[in-house]
Amino acid sequence: MENLWIIILSSLTIGFSGAMMPGPMLSATIGESGKRGWQVGPLFIVGHGVLELILLAGLFLGLAPLLTSGTAFLVIALGGGIFMAWMAWGMFRSLPGLTLETEGEAKGGFLPLTGALMSLANPYWIIWWSTIGLGYVLGARERGFSGVAAFFAGHILADLIWYTFVSVGIHRGKKLLPLSLYRGLIALCALFLTGYALYLLASGLRTWAPVS
Repeated sequence: MENLWIIILSSLTIGFSGAMMPGPMLSATIGESGKRGWQVGPLFIVGHGVLELILLAGLFLGLAPLLTSGTAFLVIALGGGIFMAWMAWGMFRSLPGLTLETEGEAKGGFLPLTGALMSLANPYWIIWWSTIGLGYVLGARERGFSGVAAFFAGHILADLIWYTFVSVGIHRGKKLLPLSLYRGLIALCALFLTGYALYLLASGLRTWAPVS
C-alpha cells in the first residue's frame, strides 16, 4: 500500500507539471469558464480522462507505433488545427457581446466532448502518452493493475484539481475585472489558440511529403 501511495504522489507531481503549462486546453477553459461557470474545468477533464483511458488501453494493446506514425500525426495535426482554429474564431466572434454575466450553467454532454476533442486534436498529447507516459505506466505495472490504476488516479487528479481551480478563479474573478480587461483576456486566449492551430497545420503539412 505504501508503494501505491508513492506512485500516486509521484504521478500527481508529474501531472501538475504538465497540467499547469499553458496550452490549448487551458485557453479553452478560460474562454468557456467566464461564459458557462466553474463547472467547465471539471467537465472538460471528464472527457479528457475518458479519452486517456481509451488511449491507455490502446497502448497496452500495442498501438503505440501506429499512434506515433507519420500518417497519424498528419491526420491529427490537420484535423486538430482546423478544430482549434474554429474554436478561436468562435471566441473572437463572441467578443463584442461578452458581458460579466454568466450566460448559463454548464450542463449536458457538450463540455466533456469538447474536453475530449481538445485532447484528441493535439498530436503532442498522444506522442507524450506513447513515449514518456508509456514509460511511467510500464514502471507502475510492476505493481500490477493496482499500480497502473494508482498512476492514472494521480495523473487525472492533477488535471482535475488544476482545471477546477482555473475555472473557479475565472468564474469568480471576472466579477472583479473591468469588462475591457475581461474581453482582452478572452482575445488573448483566442490568439493563442489561433497560433497553436497554425502551428499544428504547419507541422502537419511538413509531414505531407514523406507520408505521400
